[in-house]
Amino acid sequence: MIDTGLVAATVLHLFTREWLAIAAFGIAVSSLDDLVIDTLFFGRWSWRRHFIYRRHDRACAEDLVHADPGWMAIIVPAWDEAAVIGTMLADLTARLDYPHYRVFVGVYPNDAATLAAVTGVGDDRIAPVVCRLPGPTTKADCLNHLWRALLADEIAAGRRFKGIVLHDAEDVVHALELSVYDHLLGSRLAMVQLPVVPLIDHSSRWVAGHYLDEFAELHTKDIVVRETLGAAVPSAGVACAIDRDMLARIAALAPDGSDEPFDATCLTEDYELGIKIKRLGGRGAMVRIRCRATGEIVATREHFPATLDTALRQKTRWLLGIALSGWDRIGWHGGLTDRFMLVRDRKAIVAALLTLAGYGAVLLVSADTTVRYIWPQLMRQAPLVAPGSLLELLLAFNVFVLGWRLLMRALYTGYAHGPREGVRAIPRALIGNVINAAAALRACRRYLRIAQGREANYWDKTAHRFPQAAE
Repeated sequence: MIDTGLVAATVLHLFTREWLAIAAFGIAVSSLDDLVIDTLFFGRWSWRRHFIYRRHDRACAEDLVHADPGWMAIIVPAWDEAAVIGTMLADLTARLDYPHYRVFVGVYPNDAATLAAVTGVGDDRIAPVVCRLPGPTTKADCLNHLWRALLADEIAAGRRFKGIVLHDAEDVVHALELSVYDHLLGSRLAMVQLPVVPLIDHSSRWVAGHYLDEFAELHTKDIVVRETLGAAVPSAGVACAIDRDMLARIAALAPDGSDEPFDATCLTEDYELGIKIKRLGGRGAMVRIRCRATGEIVATREHFPATLDTALRQKTRWLLGIALSGWDRIGWHGGLTDRFMLVRDRKAIVAALLTLAGYGAVLLVSADTTVRYIWPQLMRQAPLVAPGSLLELLLAFNVFVLGWRLLMRALYTGYAHGPREGVRAIPRALIGNVINAAAALRACRRYLRIAQGREANYWDKTAHRFPQAAE
């Protein structure tokens, strides 16, 4: 008589061994590019520390203030932002230490509350721009309306903007950011990206907190390496300034002949913007510069989603736009470094799913170990991991990579937010991985629905909040 329990245990053992091998191999391959980026970053850091900064003092933001600064246009798309936009604009105009700028805020005809909040600020430097169609359309569509409005403003005022600055309705800006843009845009750079620093949310240490860890590593290391290699530097959509003439060139080359710089069907227009600039011969850069007086970095600060639902929606939109729709829209053009970075961006979905597979492998191994303890006769079967096998080497490599990644995450977060947050970054990695895996699954499902014509692109924005006291 067949012992069904023993058969099931045997099947579990064989399945676990195969699952473990596939997950280990996939994770090992997926981790290689991360190690390459780490190596390049530390090589760059060591070179600059020992050969550059020993001979030259580091520049400070105060050194970049011009006596005759150019005009800057700040564009802020806003759908259903009545709760934050008024406070944000009042804070922005109070903070900015710059004489020549205009703020264009995109609102919708069916969003009277947001329009009232914008006009209620009562500042002549702020111009509300009502979009033609009821909202929400896409963020890119709103940005195109703002582009048209600032061109009309140039004609009416008889002057020309030097740079176009992108911000969101919840951003806490830095007083000297426009001076940095003014100094670097034009002959030097076509796009300047400043760091985005998530604000610490004491009510959401784990969900909102994982953004601290991701942006600390992304805007301290990853984007810097992209620039060093000469690859396209993607815009973050905030804390970013584009040379006005470069944006006009992008608009003139619009494939639909609209003469608009942003594709209204795009979900991640900020990411694609950096790639378009590179293809037109422009250079983008991540600029990390500090103030001499305070020591703080010139950056944009904002709150990020504090609940699982809002974080999932945001991450789904990012993955859908960059890893899936971006594949269709952008293709694989560019040099070797650009293609390497495209692979790195688009493997985000695969990496998230492989991480989920790794967690599944841990559960399967635990279950198999328990079953083998209950049925000692199973101990006579081949072990899950044979000593000296390739699988053992892969697992050892993955353990090393896991430890290294956690160390890197803790170091970058600690550098940006202090040692306590650096320590919290280690357990938060689990939260981030689960959120990213769930978002990857949702992005794939939504991509299929869009491809089948069952769903249209739309501005699936998350609710924002502005800090009570700007931090």
